[in-house]
Amino acid sequence: MVDQLVVGFDLDMTLIDTAPGFRDVLGALGAELGVEFPVEEMTAKLGPPLDLLLEPYLAADAIPHAGDLFRALYPDHAIVGTPAFAGAHDAIAAVRRHAGRVVVVTGKFPANAQLHLDHLAFDVDHLEGWVWGVGKADALRREGASIYVGDHVHDVEGALAAGAVSVSVLTGGCSREELEAAGTHVILDSLSDFPAWLDDHLLDVRLAALEADLRARGSVLVAYSGGADSAFLLAAAVRALGPDKVAAATGYSDSLPMAERDPAREFAQGLGVAVLTPETHEMEREGYRANGADRCYFCKAELLDVLVPIATDGGFAHVATGTNADDAVAGFRPGIRAASERGAIAPLRDAGLTKDQIRAASHRWGLPTWDKPAAACLSSRIAYGVEVTPTRLGRVERAEVAARSVLADAGLVHLRVRDLGQGASVEIDAALLPLDRALEADLLDAVRASGFDAAVVDARGFRSGSMNESL
Repeated sequence: MVDQLVVGFDLDMTLIDTAPGFRDVLGALGAELGVEFPVEEMTAKLGPPLDLLLEPYLAADAIPHAGDLFRALYPDHAIVGTPAFAGAHDAIAAVRRHAGRVVVVTGKFPANAQLHLDHLAFDVDHLEGWVWGVGKADALRREGASIYVGDHVHDVEGALAAGAVSVSVLTGGCSREELEAAGTHVILDSLSDFPAWLDDHLLDVRLAALEADLRARGSVLVAYSGGADSAFLLAAAVRALGPDKVAAATGYSDSLPMAERDPAREFAQGLGVAVLTPETHEMEREGYRANGADRCYFCKAELLDVLVPIATDGGFAHVATGTNADDAVAGFRPGIRAASERGAIAPLRDAGLTKDQIRAASHRWGLPTWDKPAAACLSSRIAYGVEVTPTRLGRVERAEVAARSVLADAGLVHLRVRDLGQGASVEIDAALLPLDRALEADLLDAVRASGFDAAVVDARGFRSGSMNESL
């Protein structure tokens, strides 16, 4: 499993434009001390500790007092007027979108740094102040930061000493050439470029982790439904191991729509792998038919109980499922437990790949499944507590085929016909709602003609896993 993402940010001239406020404080300090500081020169390359900035202009024994006075003057002169750089809040939000932690590691006096964070409403998990250069490495390592973003060559030193990726922005006083010479890994014009860079970087890192994991496995039989996740896993396995060390296995039963079967087989065959289509008999499992909240456990148990012996007989070292990182934190997923109990591996999850990243990588690789809508098994359309039978599955499938035909020209992407026991609820893309009355009437007529006594259009629109809302 991948570690949680932790990104460190410098504060001065990285997240905030400190220079104007710093000039004001220096002016106030000079007035108190009777010294005329060259404020433009002193603020040209903010980053080093205050003591070093004051050193050329004050006697050594006067610097401690001057530093204390500077820090005391700072709140009244430098907080309210100091802005966040463009893209600073978006950069932090980008880390959050990847479920990451944000730490600020700065040379600034901690109490004053906290005032900036509070005033600008930066969403930060941890602040470490009064550290500079390679001294930042201890804090970065302790917090587990894998990326450190700064503007100064000394920020680069801290990142490299911590073994983190050094990302430099050109909003401070250091030039591109100076930052490159210091050894930074990445240079961005500003934090506005950070979210896109982070997306690409994490995708590259996680794809590399996936490839390394698959290579170490030696050979895999992929539990393959033809959906975006399992199709991507199959393609990744072929890239890592070659087609001779990979096979695709699709369990055929009443819960797999007929319309999914041929496209799934053709995609897998196009990768040059063997395609196995064993029958599964989940309907013979009482827990599956009863359709309680743990129905998926019995379905996945049946699938793995069929596939594991096939893998063993075929000489495949592992059965791999398409469980992704989002699935692992999505709450109630009994099917994942059933697969784990039977020794199945989940390389996408272990590499930290989310659904969005799988789609982005699929698009990068030119896979036709990159934008394929989610297509859960037919049983997921039947309300919990309503018995799963071949008849019910059949009429759901007929109703969805008929509904798609009626809405073929409406721009439909997502569709579910939910069997509620007494009737059907039709979920379509919320953007298409409300439907034209005549079109809605045709849609409901088609659903009823497929075997339902009654049908309505859900005014809330399509929601993946909406049956779980009742749990």
